[in-house]
Amino acid sequence: MKNTTMASNYIFRAQRCLREAELALSEKDYAGAVRRSQEALELAIKAVLRYLAVEYPKEHDVGAPLTEVEDRLPNYLKERLQDIQELSTELAKVRGPALYGYEREGTPARDIFGKDYAENTYNTVKEIVDLCSKFLKPVKKSFK
Repeated sequence: MKNTTMASNYIFRAQRCLREAELALSEKDYAGAVRRSQEALELAIKAVLRYLAVEYPKEHDVGAPLTEVEDRLPNYLKERLQDIQELSTELAKVRGPALYGYEREGTPARDIFGKDYAENTYNTVKEIVDLCSKFLKPVKKSFK
């Protein structure tokens, strides 16, 4: 597998998820915005890891392996590393409820996430995806 090809595709998909999260916000689908933001973050982190040829766990919280490559990251990513890892963990936990709600309790996803949480999540994830995109800029130019 070519790491640059996969990384390029992952960051493309992360940006696509962000556009979908933005659409969900505009339609007041706050749970949808959280879910798509989580997917964007996961894909952006996986893009960085794939580009650096690091195997990541086959799960949705993939922030921890970034510690292994911290010395290979630019300062603008190193400075946000703890935030990235914490957000990855948080959003991996709410990924399911953002799509399905709390089925046992009969609480739909729309009743779990509010506007402020969804907007803050989207904005923070957008910043991180932009930083990951910046790091992967040479790859993005080569593979569209």
